Amino acid sequence: MKKIYANAREALDGLLKDDMLIAAGGFGLCGIPELLIDAIVDSGVKKLTVASNNAGVDGFGLGKLLDTRQISKMMSSYVGENDEFMRQYLSGELEIEFNPQGTLAERMRAGGAGIPGFYTKTGVGTQVAEGKEHKDFNGQTYIMEEGIFADLSIVKAWKADETGNAIFRKTARNFNPPAAMCGKVCVMEVEEIVPTGSLDPDHIHLPGIYVNRLIQGEHEKRIEQRTVRKREEA
Repeated sequence: MKKIYANAREALDGLLKDDMLIAAGGFGLCGIPELLIDAIVDSGVKKLTVASNNAGVDGFGLGKLLDTRQISKMMSSYVGENDEFMRQYLSGELEIEFNPQGTLAERMRAGGAGIPGFYTKTGVGTQVAEGKEHKDFNGQTYIMEEGIFADLSIVKAWKADETGNAIFRKTARNFNPPAAMCGKVCVMEVEEIVPTGSLDPDHIHLPGIYVNRLIQGEHEKRIEQRTVRKREEA
């Protein structure tokens, strides 16, 4: 089966529609599938629900889809770097489903494993627990969280072979693997595609069984928060 496509637009062909749920990889500005996001912007699809740890920043990553009003709901954990996100939320233009960071990752992983729900202590006694099933185990209260089953996963890896076996670098490994797992179809962009069999099996972070389509492209390396030491006066 062909997995390698020429570009993001071709890789997403036939997969996009209004009102769909997309799981997007990335952590801060690490591992954002920026080429695929640009192609989604160009497609014009709207009323999207996006599950992602954060929402990029203004004008980059998922922030571009917020600028074009293509996202109607975010399922996120941390969104503090995006002013447009905050503006849309406070004005009632954007629906938000906040999740503790570990819970969001586990919801994606559970979806990829075919697990419809699981119990966790995280969020008990807070707004996170409102409206959710509570159950006691060994005298401790837990709440039930549902697995995320996305229509489409978009992720970014450092290196992959031609079958989609992928390696992620450092922080980009946080959300990309579980995001890739939970989609009915997974499209992955990578910095480098290498021949099948050239990667050490023990170093694979995501098996190619989860990857349906693959592209290679140039990516921007951004620094989220640049801090420098003040120059001392002579």
